[in-house]
Amino acid sequence: MGKIKYEMHTDRSGKMDNEAMLLLKSMFLAPYMQLATALIGKARHAGGNMFRHQLDTMAILIDYGYIDSVLLKASVIHDVIEDVPGFDQNLIINVDDEGNDVYRLVLEVTKREGQLKNDYLRNIIANGSQRAKVLKCADRISNMISLGFVTDPEFIERYCDETEYFILPIALEVDYNMYQELINLIITRRKYLEDSGYIERKKVMAAEAAGVQKVKS
Repeated sequence: MGKIKYEMHTDRSGKMDNEAMLLLKSMFLAPYMQLATALIGKARHAGGNMFRHQLDTMAILIDYGYIDSVLLKASVIHDVIEDVPGFDQNLIINVDDEGNDVYRLVLEVTKREGQLKNDYLRNIIANGSQRAKVLKCADRISNMISLGFVTDPEFIERYCDETEYFILPIALEVDYNMYQELINLIITRRKYLEDSGYIERKKVMAAEAAGVQKVKS
């Protein structure tokens, strides 16, 4: 069976219209937000906490025109299973009549305990649903924006590389505008590394290490 091909989302209409507003109004979001408050005590590398990141991810989806109740509900709690020890899955399943679908979507973007990050991302590329891929892109946009407040150059470089190798292919498959934003975020973060002198220092260190290795041999 071949890989499923998704229709790329290219429209970004801007201001929310009344139809979308009414759809959003009818969604049962508050109970999912309540579940997400379990992440308030979970600090982020760039500052703030994981609860704020859930809402930021939802806002990015709305910004891109996604008024999909299952997708938005999952975005609000997409890290609870991974980051809240012993989280009871039934708290999601029993929220409302979409709880099962929301739970399955959250599982798609949850890294299993002991799973390598690269394997986790490759699985989303190969087997993720369209909703899971869109959600992962919004999640990464939020994280890449937050990366602007991180001062650890090695972490920034590693995260940019990971985004380029694994997230850009996902975005290119499902949402061209997200793809473009991610490219711009990678460029600006790498420019910070250049402007800070990190790239030059890394080249010097590599050259020195190569010289030492040549002397030893």
